[in-house]
Amino acid sequence: MNEDEKWMRLAINEAILAESESEVPVGAVLIKNELLIAKAHNQSISKSDATAHAEILVIEAAGKKLENYRLNETTLYVTLEPCAMCFSAMMHARIKRVVYGAYDSKTGVCGSCDDLRNAKFFKHRINITGGVLKLENQKILKSFFKNLRLLKK
Repeated sequence: MNEDEKWMRLAINEAILAESESEVPVGAVLIKNELLIAKAHNQSISKSDATAHAEILVIEAAGKKLENYRLNETTLYVTLEPCAMCFSAMMHARIKRVVYGAYDSKTGVCGSCDDLRNAKFFKHRINITGGVLKLENQKILKSFFKNLRLLKK
């Protein structure tokens, strides 16, 4: 198992925790110098907060732990391709690298739905790697939404 898969597995554990709380199963971890700085999962429903995505919560937790809103030289692992809100927060936090699992053709902005990686209004650039443990991440999300549709019937 390579380093990206190792850390993505921790993010998947967070996604599974989100699912157990009836949240959309997305998890994230933030790493610096090979150390886990913070972990989080979606909590938009439980917090009644549209901004409580895993990525936002992990950035917030890491900033508090490191006592700095700049998260230079960090890597953020997330189970689903980031949306525009989360990607913008990553840019402003100066995260060095983002590794995501499943592609998101509906809201992903790292090339799937749209591509903000080289947007002129961002001065910072993030190294992006997509598709790490993609099938495992897709399976978790598909299963969650399938079960949600069945519950609504």
